[in-house]
Amino acid sequence: MMINNRPSKNRGFNLIELMIVVVIIGIIAAIAYPSYLEQVRETRRANAQADMLELASYLERFYGENFTYQGAGGGNQPFGQSPKTGQAYYNLNLNNLTDTGFNVQAVPQGSQAADNCGTMVLDETSAGTPAGCWN
Repeated sequence: MMINNRPSKNRGFNLIELMIVVVIIGIIAAIAYPSYLEQVRETRRANAQADMLELASYLERFYGENFTYQGAGGGNQPFGQSPKTGQAYYNLNLNNLTDTGFNVQAVPQGSQAADNCGTMVLDETSAGTPAGCWN
């Protein structure tokens, strides 16, 4: 009777190696996922800012025809959310419509409410607040 002392040809992972890989993936995910969420919020914010500028352009056209911003809101407003279709991450409002001025306000909704910038405002001079949120 002959006993074979050669190592087995079947190789695989042992439990320790597998657990090390799981821990490494967990650490990477813990760092990457919050960064991903922040990038998504920044993208949604940039989209809302573009929509706010589009509404400001609408108001300027309205002013060119009527010599006032009054009456441009309400049922005349072309859209009231950002993005314009689908799930709204910002509600867009036209406020303080006077003869010589206006405010376009973007109020975050849903998951976007966790954004550091919060409510954004754009006025007739193209000054956006909060200042650190407009790139």
